[in-house]
Amino acid sequence: MKKILVASALAIATLSVSPILSAPAIAQAKGVGVADVRVAAARSTAFQTASKQIETTYKAQIDQQQSRGQTLQAEINVLIAKYNEESKKTPQNQAALQAAAKAVQDKRQAAQTELGQIGAPVDLAIAYVEDQISIRMNEAIKAAMTAKKVDLLLNPDAVLARENNVDITDAVVTELNRILPTVSTAVPAGYQPGQLVQQRNQQLMEQARAGQGAATPAAPAPTGNQPTTR
Repeated sequence: MKKILVASALAIATLSVSPILSAPAIAQAKGVGVADVRVAAARSTAFQTASKQIETTYKAQIDQQQSRGQTLQAEINVLIAKYNEESKKTPQNQAALQAAAKAVQDKRQAAQTELGQIGAPVDLAIAYVEDQISIRMNEAIKAAMTAKKVDLLLNPDAVLARENNVDITDAVVTELNRILPTVSTAVPAGYQPGQLVQQRNQQLMEQARAGQGAATPAAPAPTGNQPTTR
């Protein structure tokens, strides 16, 4: 069974927490916490339920990928054995050795391509689920920070040492479950991985531009008579 994982690019770019923090910003923070958004997404009810639905919906592809993967691995092992046998010969035939090595490499690449094609519908469904969670993650983080009275949130990888009580990942999961209890596993036609996040980012940029435009005072209307030319 294909193991369903959260992709490493879960909406980090959409979060309002800056990954680069200056010493003054840290010093001024009243409450500091850490949270792993990838772990929070994986623990969410929406992702857990969707993962089970994907495993059921795409069981044929998952089983086929696993079965075909075992067959291809056996074929690769035969080629590896031939390479090892060729490498033990004295003197070595460099042309034959290189050909054997190339055969292994080509077979591996072909196997990866074939297995990727078989699992493509599964990967696309996973990406769609992750995308839906990603565009709501920022809301969950903000709500968790408010609930835990945290005004500075760090990624665990950026922390050298901490107490367990500063980790608010569970609080993010709770808020994510409240905000987004379910997601769809039915991939829309024409969907591309990351599409929802890109659309959301575009909306935020347009809203920011509109806000800047509204805040800019209009230029004063010209007064007096226009100069005339002869």
